[in-house]
Order: sequence, then C-alpha cells, then structure tokens
Amino acid sequence: MTRFSDRVALVTGASRGIGRATALALAREGADVAVGFFRNREGAEKTVAEIEEAGRRAIAVRAHIGDPDKIAALVHETTAALGPPTIVISNAASGVLRPLSEMDLKGWAWTMDVNARALVLLAQLTREGMRAAGGGAIVALSSLGAERVLPAYGAVGASKAALESVVRYLAVEGAPDGIRVNAVSAGVVDTDALKHFPDRDGMLTAAAERTPAGRALTPQDVAAAVIFLCSEDAWMVRGEILRVDGGYSLIA
Repeated sequence: MTRFSDRVALVTGASRGIGRATALALAREGADVAVGFFRNREGAEKTVAEIEEAGRRAIAVRAHIGDPDKIAALVHETTAALGPPTIVISNAASGVLRPLSEMDLKGWAWTMDVNARALVLLAQLTREGMRAAGGGAIVALSSLGAERVLPAYGAVGASKAALESVVRYLAVEGAPDGIRVNAVSAGVVDTDALKHFPDRDGMLTAAAERTPAGRALTPQDVAAAVIFLCSEDAWMVRGEILRVDGGYSLIA
C-alpha cells in the first residue's frame, strides 16, 4: 500500500526543479497529480507523461499564481479533472532580485503576491474539499533567505519570512478540520531559478564545499522532506519549518 493511494495532489511550479521532483514522488506514492506551471509547458507535459507512465492520472494546468483569478481556476480545473485536492504543495515562486534601497513598489508587491499571498489563497480555496475528506496536507517551500541575509534578496527573503508566518497561522486555523500545514526551507539547490543569481556557479561550489553532509543538495532531497510532511507519519507536525540543507546553515 502506497502512502497516498487515490489522493489528489496539486503542485504549483511542477514543470521543473523541486516542484517536478515532488510531483513525481507523490505519484510514486499513489497520488494523482495536477501539475501547475506558468511558462514551461513542455516541462509540465513531460512531468505529466512520467506520472501517467507510473500508472497515475495527471493534468497540466497553466496558472499565474500572482493572479487570484488564475489560482481559483487552477483549483477548479484540478477538481473537475481529478477531484478535490487534499495535498497542496505551494512551490512556485518568483521575485525581484534587487537591493531594498532600489526596490520599487511594483517589484515589492509582485514578490509578496507570488510568494506569500498565493499560499493563503490556495489554502482558502481547498479548505472545503479537505474538510469534506476528513483532512489534508499543505506544504509550502521556503528558503534560508527568510532568516539569512543574501545579496539582493531582500524582497524575496521578506516574502519567504511572511510565508513562514502564514504557515504557522494556517496550521492553527486548519487543525480542527484535520488540515496540516508546514513548510520546507531548502538550502542552495541547483535549479533553473538559480540562473537568475549573479554568481550561480560560485554559489553552488561554495555550498557544496561547506555542507557538512558532503555534497550538494538536490531537488529529490527536498522532495523527500515534502513527502514526509504530507504523510501520516507527520500527523503531529504542525506549523513547522523543516530545514533541508545538509547542515549548511549550521556553519558560522
């Protein structure tokens, strides 16, 4: 028996990186998966094909998670095609990489809406379905920048800190309905998102060298932590931020 047999999962930003690894891991554990994407349709369709090859149902749904109407449509399409999602992974992220002293209001609002507000809306829109099913799990993806200062990361870091606060509030509010809400804070992972940083190669090299675990972090490492938080094994884990970085953040 797999852990998520006949459950429906919705994963945003699932066309690549951590989202893709998580969607595939959920499917291997028996879930049907809605693959949310924005620009990378080819990657989303590839993810869907692999899920279907594993014997599970899957759909690709294009949605801009900075737009409340698009988030509502994402949940509606998922429900219509697969059923109400009882596992929600808020993974898609974006943001303006710029010092806060140079940040404009549009860039600030965009970053906050995509990275923090989307989680609130996803939780609101899926709550009734989870309640009717007797509960569910929501996992958000955060980053070390929520508590550490990284170059030009001020707006994104603040949005991730807001995300982690939202996780705690949603965990308490959702508990009476059996809805568990947690987050995974990942260290430096070699994904397409890292291409937007000015010194990507240097960041990856430095991260690998200083990680006590002895190697660089992979999307699959992060996905494994997400799967745990979605499972019944994590029933008593509520409102927690699970750091997955191989010990990177422990080094002064």
